[in-house]
Amino acid sequence: MPLCRTSCYLAGLAAALLLANTAAAVELTKPLETLRSVGPFGQGNRAAEQAWRELSQADVQELPKILAALDGANPLAANWIRSAVDTIANRALQGGKLDAAPLETFALDRQHSPKARRLAFEWLAKVDPTARERLVPGMLDDPSLEMRRDAVTRLLDAAAPKFDAGEQEAAKELYGQALVGARDPDQVKLIAERLAKLGTRVDLPRHFGFLMDWHVIGPFDNTGESAFDIAYPPEKAIDLSAAFPGKLGEVRWIEAKTNDPYGAVDLNQTLGKNNGVVAYAFTKFQSDADREVDLRLTTVNANKIWLNGEEVGKFAVYHAGEELDQYVVRGKLRAGENTILLKILQNEMKESWAQDWKYQFRVCDAAGTAILSTDRPPTPEPPPAEPAKE
Repeated sequence: MPLCRTSCYLAGLAAALLLANTAAAVELTKPLETLRSVGPFGQGNRAAEQAWRELSQADVQELPKILAALDGANPLAANWIRSAVDTIANRALQGGKLDAAPLETFALDRQHSPKARRLAFEWLAKVDPTARERLVPGMLDDPSLEMRRDAVTRLLDAAAPKFDAGEQEAAKELYGQALVGARDPDQVKLIAERLAKLGTRVDLPRHFGFLMDWHVIGPFDNTGESAFDIAYPPEKAIDLSAAFPGKLGEVRWIEAKTNDPYGAVDLNQTLGKNNGVVAYAFTKFQSDADREVDLRLTTVNANKIWLNGEEVGKFAVYHAGEELDQYVVRGKLRAGENTILLKILQNEMKESWAQDWKYQFRVCDAAGTAILSTDRPPTPEPPPAEPAKE
């Protein structure tokens, strides 16, 4: 075959292959886009069913691309995509064609979403029994909390027999390593308790990033839960020397410094027990740089959050429990001084379980790692433990 004709033939073949690959890519992209567009209240569900059937027939080599579609997907879309991944991976596993290498590469790529990486890791562990032992030790600083939790658990499992055997220094070292990576409250609590028994106090407020020094003012009136959208004076300007008419008389800003190990500020103790009331809490935060942060609030009361005078969160929910980090909003700290204002509203319910009027607030990154004010004072000593009842 003449050189020119051969070259033309190869060029044509390459073009044909390119078009075929492009078509295949489009076929995969389309169902992924359909699934990622699924919304609440059944929005897009009918189209999603067909897209899921198409996607579930994809070749196992397409798994990394499908897993990557989980990045930024809403929870409903993620359920569809995860189900397709499981279907494809299970089919390949049953046929002995599930390759560990691309799964490991994906699981270790911290640019992808934690849920996508975790899914890849779980399938990797089914193919490669050595994966957990090889990879988990390196996940102590992982942005995926599930991956990080596994690494902390591994250290806790190693520390427990040392602790039980009285090998204090070895146990202390392992618990100290675990604390560096621990972000889940149950693990941090266990580590703190064990280290306390080994003679080392853990500064829990500093570890979590709880803000301990506040100024509070109130009570203002919230009769009939009417005050959520009423802008009392602290919402307009902060003057810590000012006095205002409150529900029961004149109110002024007062200092509220908590020594609770989890940063709880009890407004019943600080301002007096009341119902149908509003309190404001104010503090300043010094940042060493401009940065995006999580502002995490725990309270059983309705609330609003302002950062540097801008409302960044509002939740008109009363008595909804008090799980740590109940409310999470994103905000941007600016280099230098920042202001944080909270509005905490108590309603008029009289049941004993509805009497809490308190909050906890912390600043951290998306993984729950504390971000501390550059002028943060030493953490107050926690209150002494109550003597055991006989």
